[in-house]
Amino acid sequence: MSQTLLSVAPDQRDALALVDERVEYSWNRLDPVLNRAANALFRAVDAMRRAAVFAPNSAETVIAYVAGLEAGVSTVPVSYHLTVGELEYILRDSGASVLFVGPETAETGLEAARAAGLETVIGWRCEPRDGLTAWEDWLAAASEAEPDASVKPLPHLHYTSGTTGTPKATQTPPQYFPEAATVAEFAAIVRPRRTPAPGIAVGPLYHTGPLGMARNVFAGSALVVMGHFDAERALALIERHRVAGSVMVPTHFQRLLALPDAVKAKYDVSSMQRLAHTGAACPRDVKKAMIDWFGPVLVEAYGGTEAGSTTFITSPEWLERPGSVGKALPPYATVIIGEDGRELGPNQEGQVYFRDSTGRGIVYEGDPEKTAAAHIAPGVFTLGEVGYVDEEGYLFITDRVSDMIVSGGVNIYPAEAEQVLIRHPEVADVAVLAAPNREMGEEVKALVIPRDPANPPDAAELDRFCRAALAGFKCPRSYDFVDDIGRNAMGKINKKQLRQRFWPGDRTIGG
Repeated sequence: MSQTLLSVAPDQRDALALVDERVEYSWNRLDPVLNRAANALFRAVDAMRRAAVFAPNSAETVIAYVAGLEAGVSTVPVSYHLTVGELEYILRDSGASVLFVGPETAETGLEAARAAGLETVIGWRCEPRDGLTAWEDWLAAASEAEPDASVKPLPHLHYTSGTTGTPKATQTPPQYFPEAATVAEFAAIVRPRRTPAPGIAVGPLYHTGPLGMARNVFAGSALVVMGHFDAERALALIERHRVAGSVMVPTHFQRLLALPDAVKAKYDVSSMQRLAHTGAACPRDVKKAMIDWFGPVLVEAYGGTEAGSTTFITSPEWLERPGSVGKALPPYATVIIGEDGRELGPNQEGQVYFRDSTGRGIVYEGDPEKTAAAHIAPGVFTLGEVGYVDEEGYLFITDRVSDMIVSGGVNIYPAEAEQVLIRHPEVADVAVLAAPNREMGEEVKALVIPRDPANPPDAAELDRFCRAALAGFKCPRSYDFVDDIGRNAMGKINKKQLRQRFWPGDRTIGG
Protein backbone atom coordinates (compact mmCIF):
# COMPACT_ATOMS: atom_id res chain seq x y z
CA MET A 1 0.00 0.00 0.00
CA SER A 2 1.35 3.43 -0.93
CA GLN A 3 1.79 6.21 1.62
CA THR A 4 -0.79 8.07 -0.46
CA LEU A 5 -3.46 5.44 0.13
CA LEU A 6 -2.58 5.32 3.83
CA SER A 7 -3.57 9.00 3.95
CA VAL A 8 -7.15 8.14 2.98
CA ALA A 9 -9.65 6.61 5.38
CA PRO A 10 -10.64 3.04 4.37
CA ASP A 11 -14.28 3.99 3.83
CA GLN A 12 -13.27 6.77 1.38
CA ARG A 13 -10.89 4.80 -0.84
CA ASP A 14 -13.44 4.22 -3.59
CA ALA A 15 -14.02 7.98 -3.91
CA LEU A 16 -12.50 10.21 -6.57
CA ALA A 17 -8.74 10.63 -6.30
CA LEU A 18 -7.56 11.99 -9.65
CA VAL A 19 -9.30 12.95 -12.88
CA ASP A 20 -8.39 14.67 -16.15
CA GLU A 21 -10.14 14.94 -19.52
CA ARG A 22 -9.49 11.25 -20.33
CA VAL A 23 -9.25 9.16 -17.16
CA GLU A 24 -10.63 8.99 -13.65
CA TYR A 25 -9.03 7.20 -10.70
CA SER A 26 -10.40 6.24 -7.33
CA TRP A 27 -7.87 5.95 -4.51
CA ASN A 28 -8.00 2.16 -4.69
CA ARG A 29 -7.41 2.20 -8.45
CA LEU A 30 -4.62 4.78 -8.16
CA ASP A 31 -2.70 2.85 -5.49
CA PRO A 32 -1.19 0.09 -7.65
CA VAL A 33 -0.24 2.61 -10.33
CA LEU A 34 1.62 4.72 -7.77
CA ASN A 35 3.34 1.62 -6.36
CA ARG A 36 4.56 0.56 -9.78
CA ALA A 37 5.64 4.08 -10.76
CA ALA A 38 7.51 4.65 -7.48
CA ASN A 39 9.31 1.30 -7.61
CA ALA A 40 10.25 1.74 -11.27
CA LEU A 41 11.45 5.30 -10.68
CA PHE A 42 13.61 4.40 -7.69
CA ARG A 43 15.33 1.71 -9.81
CA ALA A 44 15.81 4.05 -12.77
CA VAL A 45 17.52 7.02 -11.09
CA ASP A 46 21.19 7.26 -10.24
CA ALA A 47 22.70 8.23 -6.89
CA MET A 48 21.44 11.83 -7.19
CA ARG A 49 17.86 10.55 -7.35
CA ARG A 50 16.57 13.24 -9.68
CA ALA A 51 13.96 13.03 -12.47
CA ALA A 52 12.70 15.83 -14.74
CA VAL A 53 9.04 16.17 -15.72
CA PHE A 54 8.57 17.88 -19.09
CA ALA A 55 4.92 17.54 -20.03
CA PRO A 56 1.62 19.45 -20.02
CA ASN A 57 -0.96 18.84 -17.31
CA SER A 58 -2.45 15.35 -17.23
CA ALA A 59 -3.18 12.57 -14.79
CA GLU A 60 0.14 10.97 -15.71
CA THR A 61 1.99 14.20 -14.94
CA VAL A 62 0.51 14.21 -11.45
CA ILE A 63 1.33 10.52 -11.00
CA ALA A 64 4.97 11.17 -11.95
CA TYR A 65 5.26 13.87 -9.28
CA VAL A 66 3.52 11.78 -6.61
CA ALA A 67 5.63 8.75 -7.51
CA GLY A 68 8.69 10.91 -6.89
CA LEU A 69 7.41 11.63 -3.38
CA GLU A 70 6.69 7.95 -2.77
CA ALA A 71 10.17 6.93 -4.00
CA GLY A 72 12.19 9.67 -2.32
CA VAL A 73 13.16 11.06 -5.73
CA SER A 74 13.60 14.79 -6.40
CA THR A 75 11.45 15.75 -9.37
CA VAL A 76 12.43 18.72 -11.53
CA PRO A 77 9.38 20.58 -12.89
CA VAL A 78 10.20 21.93 -16.36
CA SER A 79 8.14 24.29 -18.49
CA TYR A 80 6.89 22.40 -21.52
CA HIS A 81 7.36 25.55 -23.62
CA LEU A 82 11.16 25.31 -23.50
CA THR A 83 13.34 24.76 -26.53
CA VAL A 84 15.77 21.89 -26.91
CA GLY A 85 18.69 24.04 -25.78
CA GLU A 86 16.87 25.38 -22.74
CA LEU A 87 15.80 21.90 -21.67
CA GLU A 88 19.27 20.50 -22.26
CA TYR A 89 20.71 23.13 -19.90
CA ILE A 90 18.30 22.13 -17.13
CA LEU A 91 18.89 18.42 -17.63
CA ARG A 92 22.65 18.89 -17.38
CA ASP A 93 22.51 21.38 -14.52
CA SER A 94 20.06 19.37 -12.43
CA GLY A 95 21.79 16.04 -12.90
CA ALA A 96 18.48 14.38 -13.78
CA SER A 97 18.85 10.76 -14.83
CA VAL A 98 15.22 10.26 -15.93
CA LEU A 99 13.02 12.44 -18.13
CA PHE A 100 9.23 12.14 -18.33
CA VAL A 101 7.49 13.47 -21.47
CA GLY A 102 4.03 13.53 -23.00
CA PRO A 103 3.05 13.26 -26.66
CA GLU A 104 3.33 17.05 -27.03
CA THR A 105 6.93 17.16 -25.75
CA ALA A 106 8.41 13.80 -26.76
CA GLU A 107 10.36 15.05 -29.77
CA THR A 108 11.93 18.02 -27.96
CA GLY A 109 12.56 15.91 -24.87
CA LEU A 110 14.35 13.15 -26.74
CA GLU A 111 16.56 15.60 -28.62
CA ALA A 112 17.51 17.43 -25.43
CA ALA A 113 18.10 14.17 -23.57
CA ARG A 114 20.45 12.92 -26.30
CA ALA A 115 22.38 16.19 -26.20
CA ALA A 116 22.63 16.02 -22.39
CA GLY A 117 23.64 12.36 -22.36
CA LEU A 118 20.50 11.29 -20.50
CA GLU A 119 19.47 7.78 -21.52
CA THR A 120 16.14 7.14 -19.77
CA VAL A 121 13.19 8.96 -21.35
CA ILE A 122 9.71 7.75 -20.44
CA GLY A 123 6.65 8.95 -22.35
CA TRP A 124 2.93 8.48 -21.89
CA ARG A 125 0.56 8.12 -24.85
CA CYS A 126 3.45 8.64 -27.29
CA GLU A 127 4.10 7.18 -30.72
CA PRO A 128 7.00 4.69 -30.66
CA ARG A 129 10.37 6.43 -31.04
CA ASP A 130 13.99 5.34 -30.73
CA GLY A 131 15.19 5.99 -27.22
CA LEU A 132 11.69 6.37 -25.74
CA THR A 133 10.31 3.93 -23.18
CA ALA A 134 6.53 3.68 -23.20
CA TRP A 135 5.01 4.67 -19.84
CA GLU A 136 2.59 1.77 -20.02
CA ASP A 137 5.38 -0.77 -20.57
CA TRP A 138 7.53 0.86 -17.89
CA LEU A 139 4.74 0.49 -15.33
CA ALA A 140 3.84 -3.07 -16.39
CA ALA A 141 7.41 -4.22 -15.77
CA ALA A 142 7.49 -2.83 -12.22
CA SER A 143 6.41 -4.34 -8.92
CA GLU A 144 3.13 -3.49 -7.20
CA ALA A 145 4.77 -4.02 -3.81
CA GLU A 146 4.69 -1.22 -1.26
CA PRO A 147 7.50 1.25 -2.04
CA ASP A 148 10.32 1.56 0.47
CA ALA A 149 9.19 4.37 2.80
CA SER A 150 12.45 4.37 4.79
CA VAL A 151 14.37 6.40 2.20
CA LYS A 152 14.86 10.13 2.73
CA PRO A 153 12.43 12.35 0.80
CA LEU A 154 14.03 14.89 -1.53
CA PRO A 155 12.44 18.26 -2.43
CA HIS A 156 11.71 19.32 -5.97
CA LEU A 157 14.38 21.28 -7.82
CA HIS A 158 12.83 24.35 -9.47
CA TYR A 159 14.31 26.63 -12.11
CA THR A 160 13.44 30.31 -12.09
CA SER A 161 12.49 32.07 -15.30
CA GLY A 162 16.01 33.24 -16.05
CA THR A 163 15.01 36.78 -17.03
CA THR A 164 18.37 38.06 -15.76
CA GLY A 165 20.54 35.31 -17.19
CA THR A 166 20.65 31.53 -17.11
CA PRO A 167 17.93 29.92 -15.01
CA LYS A 168 18.69 29.61 -11.30
CA ALA A 169 18.01 26.34 -9.51
CA THR A 170 16.42 26.31 -6.07
CA GLN A 171 14.96 23.57 -3.93
CA THR A 172 11.40 23.71 -2.64
CA PRO A 173 11.69 25.61 0.64
CA PRO A 174 10.86 23.91 3.97
CA GLN A 175 7.61 25.87 4.20
CA TYR A 176 6.26 23.78 1.30
CA PHE A 177 8.43 20.68 1.70
CA PRO A 178 9.00 19.98 5.41
CA GLU A 179 12.25 18.28 6.34
CA ALA A 180 11.88 14.62 7.30
CA ALA A 181 14.19 11.64 7.73
CA THR A 182 12.00 9.19 5.80
CA VAL A 183 9.17 9.20 3.28
CA ALA A 184 6.91 7.71 5.97
CA GLU A 185 7.75 10.60 8.33
CA PHE A 186 7.18 13.12 5.54
CA ALA A 187 3.76 11.60 4.83
CA ALA A 188 2.82 11.83 8.51
CA ILE A 189 3.76 15.55 8.52
CA VAL A 190 1.71 16.46 5.45
CA ARG A 191 -1.36 14.29 6.11
CA PRO A 192 -3.03 16.92 8.30
CA ARG A 193 -3.14 19.16 5.20
CA ARG A 194 -5.62 16.78 3.55
CA THR A 195 -8.91 18.30 2.47
CA PRO A 196 -11.89 16.01 1.85
CA ALA A 197 -13.23 17.91 -1.18
CA PRO A 198 -11.27 18.01 -4.47
CA GLY A 199 -9.07 20.81 -5.72
CA ILE A 200 -8.72 21.83 -9.34
CA ALA A 201 -5.39 22.50 -11.09
CA VAL A 202 -5.95 25.09 -13.82
CA GLY A 203 -2.38 26.39 -14.18
CA PRO A 204 0.66 24.45 -15.41
CA LEU A 205 1.97 21.98 -12.87
CA TYR A 206 5.56 23.13 -13.39
CA HIS A 207 4.68 26.26 -11.41
CA THR A 208 4.95 26.07 -7.64
CA GLY A 209 1.30 26.92 -6.89
CA PRO A 210 -0.34 24.22 -9.02
CA LEU A 211 2.49 21.81 -8.15
CA GLY A 212 1.51 22.16 -4.50
CA MET A 213 -1.87 20.72 -5.45
CA ALA A 214 -0.13 17.65 -6.90
CA ARG A 215 1.75 17.26 -3.61
CA ASN A 216 -1.61 17.40 -1.85
CA VAL A 217 -2.59 14.20 -3.69
CA PHE A 218 0.20 12.48 -1.75
CA ALA A 219 -1.49 13.77 1.41
CA GLY A 220 -4.81 12.25 0.31
CA SER A 221 -6.52 15.24 -1.33
CA ALA A 222 -8.34 14.57 -4.61
CA LEU A 223 -7.43 16.59 -7.70
CA VAL A 224 -9.18 17.58 -10.92
CA VAL A 225 -6.60 18.37 -13.62
CA MET A 226 -7.24 20.69 -16.55
CA GLY A 227 -4.93 20.19 -19.51
CA HIS A 228 -5.59 23.68 -20.82
CA PHE A 229 -7.56 26.42 -19.13
CA ASP A 230 -11.00 27.13 -20.54
CA ALA A 231 -13.09 29.46 -18.41
CA GLU A 232 -16.50 27.85 -18.88
CA ARG A 233 -15.05 24.35 -18.67
CA ALA A 234 -13.46 25.29 -15.33
CA LEU A 235 -16.83 26.42 -13.97
CA ALA A 236 -18.44 23.20 -15.14
CA LEU A 237 -15.78 21.10 -13.42
CA ILE A 238 -16.09 23.11 -10.20
CA GLU A 239 -19.82 22.43 -10.17
CA ARG A 240 -19.58 18.78 -11.23
CA HIS A 241 -16.92 17.75 -8.69
CA ARG A 242 -17.89 20.20 -5.93
CA VAL A 243 -14.38 21.61 -6.05
CA ALA A 244 -13.30 23.33 -2.83
CA GLY A 245 -9.92 24.80 -3.70
CA SER A 246 -7.68 26.09 -6.45
CA VAL A 247 -4.66 28.27 -7.23
CA MET A 248 -5.13 30.82 -10.01
CA VAL A 249 -3.48 33.91 -11.43
CA PRO A 250 -5.23 37.18 -12.36
CA THR A 251 -5.39 36.15 -16.01
CA HIS A 252 -7.65 33.27 -15.03
CA PHE A 253 -9.86 35.69 -13.12
CA GLN A 254 -10.12 38.03 -16.09
CA ARG A 255 -11.10 35.19 -18.42
CA LEU A 256 -13.71 33.96 -15.98
CA LEU A 257 -15.15 37.44 -15.54
CA ALA A 258 -15.23 37.98 -19.31
CA LEU A 259 -17.79 35.20 -19.74
CA PRO A 260 -21.33 36.40 -20.50
CA ASP A 261 -23.43 36.85 -17.39
CA ALA A 262 -25.81 34.13 -18.59
CA VAL A 263 -22.93 31.65 -18.79
CA LYS A 264 -21.60 32.54 -15.35
CA ALA A 265 -25.08 32.17 -13.86
CA LYS A 266 -25.39 28.60 -15.20
CA TYR A 267 -22.84 27.17 -12.77
CA ASP A 268 -22.88 26.67 -9.02
CA VAL A 269 -19.50 27.66 -7.51
CA SER A 270 -20.66 27.68 -3.91
CA SER A 271 -18.48 24.65 -3.10
CA MET A 272 -15.32 26.79 -3.41
CA GLN A 273 -13.84 27.34 0.04
CA ARG A 274 -10.35 28.65 -0.76
CA LEU A 275 -9.37 30.29 -4.05
CA ALA A 276 -5.73 31.33 -3.83
CA HIS A 277 -4.12 33.68 -6.29
CA THR A 278 -0.47 34.43 -6.85
CA GLY A 279 2.11 35.05 -9.57
CA ALA A 280 1.23 38.64 -10.50
CA ALA A 281 -0.52 41.71 -9.15
CA CYS A 282 -4.29 41.52 -9.54
CA PRO A 283 -6.18 44.63 -10.67
CA ARG A 284 -8.33 45.84 -7.82
CA ASP A 285 -11.57 45.84 -9.80
CA VAL A 286 -10.89 42.28 -10.98
CA LYS A 287 -10.26 41.01 -7.46
CA LYS A 288 -13.30 42.83 -6.10
CA ALA A 289 -15.48 41.33 -8.85
CA MET A 290 -14.19 37.83 -8.05
CA ILE A 291 -14.95 38.30 -4.35
CA ASP A 292 -18.43 39.55 -5.23
CA TRP A 293 -18.96 36.43 -7.35
CA PHE A 294 -17.29 33.63 -5.38
CA GLY A 295 -17.63 35.15 -1.93
CA PRO A 296 -14.87 36.07 0.55
CA VAL A 297 -12.93 32.89 -0.22
CA LEU A 298 -10.10 34.53 -2.15
CA VAL A 299 -6.71 34.51 -0.47
CA GLU A 300 -3.54 36.02 -1.87
CA ALA A 301 -0.06 34.66 -1.31
CA TYR A 302 2.95 36.79 -2.24
CA GLY A 303 6.43 35.32 -2.39
CA GLY A 304 8.71 33.44 -4.73
CA THR A 305 9.81 29.99 -5.75
CA GLU A 306 12.93 30.41 -3.62
CA ALA A 307 11.11 31.34 -0.41
CA GLY A 308 7.55 30.08 -0.67
CA SER A 309 4.82 32.42 0.53
CA THR A 310 6.26 35.36 2.42
CA THR A 311 3.01 37.28 3.01
CA PHE A 312 -0.66 36.33 3.00
CA ILE A 313 -3.98 38.16 2.99
CA THR A 314 -7.62 37.06 3.20
CA SER A 315 -10.58 38.60 1.39
CA PRO A 316 -11.90 40.51 4.44
CA GLU A 317 -8.41 41.92 5.14
CA TRP A 318 -7.97 42.93 1.49
CA LEU A 319 -11.35 44.64 1.33
CA GLU A 320 -10.21 46.81 4.23
CA ARG A 321 -6.80 47.46 2.60
CA PRO A 322 -7.20 47.19 -1.19
CA GLY A 323 -3.88 46.60 -2.93
CA SER A 324 -2.08 44.99 0.01
CA VAL A 325 -0.46 41.56 -0.33
CA GLY A 326 -0.80 40.97 3.39
CA LYS A 327 1.27 40.41 6.50
CA ALA A 328 4.42 38.31 6.71
CA LEU A 329 4.02 34.61 7.40
CA PRO A 330 6.25 32.77 9.88
CA PRO A 331 9.21 32.39 9.79
CA TYR A 332 9.40 35.70 7.93
CA ALA A 333 9.24 39.35 8.96
CA THR A 334 9.00 42.16 6.40
CA VAL A 335 11.82 44.74 6.35
CA ILE A 336 11.86 47.83 4.10
CA ILE A 337 15.34 49.14 3.29
CA GLY A 338 16.06 52.61 1.92
CA GLU A 339 18.71 53.61 -0.60
CA ASP A 340 21.13 54.35 2.24
CA GLY A 341 20.80 50.80 3.53
CA ARG A 342 18.81 51.76 6.62
CA GLU A 343 15.55 50.21 7.69
CA LEU A 344 12.53 52.42 6.97
CA GLY A 345 9.39 52.97 9.00
CA PRO A 346 5.70 52.59 8.10
CA ASN A 347 4.51 54.06 4.79
CA GLN A 348 8.06 54.73 3.58
CA GLU A 349 8.84 53.19 0.20
CA GLY A 350 12.00 51.18 -0.32
CA GLN A 351 13.28 47.78 -1.31
CA VAL A 352 11.38 44.89 0.26
CA TYR A 353 13.39 42.37 2.29
CA PHE A 354 12.35 39.48 4.49
CA ARG A 355 14.08 38.36 7.65
CA ASP A 356 13.98 34.57 8.05
CA SER A 357 14.01 33.69 11.76
CA THR A 358 15.48 30.27 10.91
CA GLY A 359 18.50 31.93 9.31
CA ARG A 360 18.08 30.03 6.04
CA GLY A 361 16.97 32.83 3.74
CA ILE A 362 16.93 31.65 0.15
CA VAL A 363 19.38 29.33 -1.55
CA TYR A 364 20.26 29.01 -5.23
CA GLU A 365 21.57 25.50 -5.80
CA GLY A 366 25.29 25.44 -6.58
CA ASP A 367 25.49 29.23 -6.94
CA PRO A 368 26.79 30.89 -3.75
CA GLU A 369 27.33 34.21 -5.56
CA LYS A 370 23.67 34.55 -6.57
CA THR A 371 22.62 33.40 -3.14
CA ALA A 372 24.81 36.04 -1.49
CA ALA A 373 23.59 38.76 -3.87
CA ALA A 374 20.00 38.24 -2.69
CA HIS A 375 20.94 38.87 0.97
CA ILE A 376 22.03 41.95 2.89
CA ALA A 377 22.63 39.94 6.05
CA PRO A 378 22.39 36.25 6.99
CA GLY A 379 18.79 35.20 6.54
CA VAL A 380 17.69 38.65 5.27
CA PHE A 381 16.84 38.42 1.56
CA THR A 382 15.00 40.25 -1.20
CA LEU A 383 12.86 39.03 -4.06
CA GLY A 384 13.64 42.23 -5.94
CA GLU A 385 10.51 44.22 -5.12
CA VAL A 386 9.86 47.82 -4.09
CA GLY A 387 7.11 48.65 -1.61
CA TYR A 388 6.11 49.76 1.88
CA VAL A 389 4.31 48.48 4.96
CA ASP A 390 1.55 50.34 6.74
CA GLU A 391 1.26 50.91 10.49
CA GLU A 392 -0.22 47.44 10.98
CA GLY A 393 2.48 45.63 9.02
CA TYR A 394 0.55 45.04 5.78
CA LEU A 395 2.80 45.06 2.74
CA PHE A 396 2.04 47.02 -0.45
CA ILE A 397 4.17 46.26 -3.55
CA THR A 398 4.78 49.17 -5.90
CA ASP A 399 7.22 47.63 -8.38
CA ARG A 400 10.21 45.43 -9.07
CA VAL A 401 13.63 46.99 -8.69
CA SER A 402 14.71 45.93 -12.17
CA ASP A 403 11.67 47.59 -13.80
CA MET A 404 12.30 51.05 -12.35
CA ILE A 405 12.46 53.92 -14.84
CA VAL A 406 14.91 56.79 -14.28
CA SER A 407 13.82 59.88 -16.19
CA GLY A 408 15.78 63.03 -15.70
CA GLY A 409 17.15 61.66 -12.42
CA VAL A 410 13.66 60.91 -11.05
CA ASN A 411 12.74 57.33 -10.16
CA ILE A 412 9.42 56.20 -11.65
CA TYR A 413 7.77 52.91 -10.80
CA PRO A 414 5.77 51.45 -13.75
CA ALA A 415 3.33 49.57 -11.53
CA GLU A 416 1.68 52.82 -10.53
CA ALA A 417 0.67 53.71 -14.09
CA GLU A 418 -0.24 50.08 -14.85
CA GLN A 419 -2.59 49.92 -11.90
CA VAL A 420 -4.36 53.07 -13.12
CA LEU A 421 -4.55 52.21 -16.81
CA ILE A 422 -5.86 48.69 -16.26
CA ARG A 423 -8.96 50.26 -14.71
CA HIS A 424 -9.85 52.00 -17.98
CA PRO A 425 -12.87 50.20 -19.48
CA GLU A 426 -11.26 49.98 -22.92
CA VAL A 427 -7.97 48.45 -21.68
CA ALA A 428 -7.68 44.64 -21.48
CA ASP A 429 -4.05 44.56 -20.30
CA VAL A 430 -1.08 46.90 -20.11
CA ALA A 431 2.66 46.94 -19.53
CA VAL A 432 4.54 50.14 -18.72
CA LEU A 433 8.27 50.25 -19.35
CA ALA A 434 11.25 52.45 -20.14
CA ALA A 435 11.87 53.72 -23.67
CA PRO A 436 14.91 55.77 -24.68
CA ASN A 437 14.71 59.56 -24.51
CA ARG A 438 17.58 61.63 -25.82
CA GLU A 439 17.15 64.38 -23.25
CA MET A 440 15.88 62.54 -20.18
CA GLY A 441 17.67 59.24 -20.61
CA GLU A 442 14.43 57.29 -20.32
CA GLU A 443 10.76 58.01 -20.75
CA VAL A 444 7.64 56.11 -19.79
CA LYS A 445 5.94 54.06 -22.51
CA ALA A 446 2.75 52.00 -22.27
CA LEU A 447 2.02 48.90 -24.32
CA VAL A 448 -1.76 48.52 -24.31
CA ILE A 449 -3.93 45.58 -25.33
CA PRO A 450 -7.34 47.09 -26.18
CA ARG A 451 -10.50 45.23 -25.24
CA ASP A 452 -11.71 45.81 -28.81
CA PRO A 453 -8.68 45.49 -31.14
CA ALA A 454 -10.71 46.94 -34.01
CA ASN A 455 -11.48 50.05 -32.02
CA PRO A 456 -8.60 50.90 -29.66
CA PRO A 457 -8.98 53.73 -27.15
CA ASP A 458 -7.69 57.19 -27.92
CA ALA A 459 -4.19 57.77 -26.56
CA ALA A 460 -5.14 61.27 -25.44
CA GLU A 461 -8.06 59.84 -23.46
CA LEU A 462 -5.76 57.31 -21.76
CA ASP A 463 -3.37 60.11 -20.90
CA ARG A 464 -6.16 62.19 -19.35
CA PHE A 465 -7.34 59.12 -17.44
CA CYS A 466 -3.85 58.47 -16.09
CA ARG A 467 -3.15 62.10 -15.19
CA ALA A 468 -6.39 62.26 -13.22
CA ALA A 469 -4.88 59.75 -10.78
CA LEU A 470 -1.12 60.30 -10.98
CA ALA A 471 1.41 63.12 -11.22
CA GLY A 472 2.19 63.90 -14.85
CA PHE A 473 5.80 62.67 -14.70
CA LYS A 474 4.54 59.18 -13.73
CA CYS A 475 2.28 58.90 -16.78
CA PRO A 476 3.34 57.47 -20.15
CA ARG A 477 4.56 59.86 -22.81
CA SER A 478 3.46 57.44 -25.52
CA TYR A 479 1.04 54.56 -26.01
CA ASP A 480 1.47 51.62 -28.38
CA PHE A 481 -1.49 49.34 -29.07
CA VAL A 482 -0.40 45.71 -29.30
CA ASP A 483 -1.84 42.19 -29.44
CA ASP A 484 0.37 40.68 -26.75
CA ILE A 485 2.63 41.82 -23.90
CA GLY A 486 4.20 38.44 -23.27
CA ARG A 487 2.56 37.32 -20.05
CA ASN A 488 3.56 33.76 -19.17
CA ALA A 489 1.23 31.09 -17.80
CA MET A 490 1.51 32.51 -14.29
CA GLY A 491 0.74 36.05 -15.39
CA LYS A 492 4.26 37.48 -15.26
CA ILE A 493 5.85 39.75 -17.87
CA ASN A 494 9.48 39.79 -19.00
CA LYS A 495 9.93 43.57 -19.02
CA LYS A 496 13.55 43.34 -20.13
CA GLN A 497 12.49 41.42 -23.23
CA LEU A 498 9.72 43.92 -23.98
CA ARG A 499 12.10 46.87 -23.67
CA GLN A 500 14.54 45.40 -26.17
CA ARG A 501 12.34 46.31 -29.12
CA PHE A 502 12.74 50.02 -28.32
CA TRP A 503 16.44 50.20 -27.43
CA PRO A 504 19.37 50.03 -29.88
CA GLY A 505 21.66 47.08 -29.25
CA ASP A 506 21.48 45.05 -26.04
CA ARG A 507 21.07 48.01 -23.72
CA THR A 508 17.57 48.41 -22.26
CA ILE A 509 18.14 51.19 -19.74
CA GLY A 510 19.10 54.84 -20.10
CA GLY A 511 22.12 56.65 -18.75
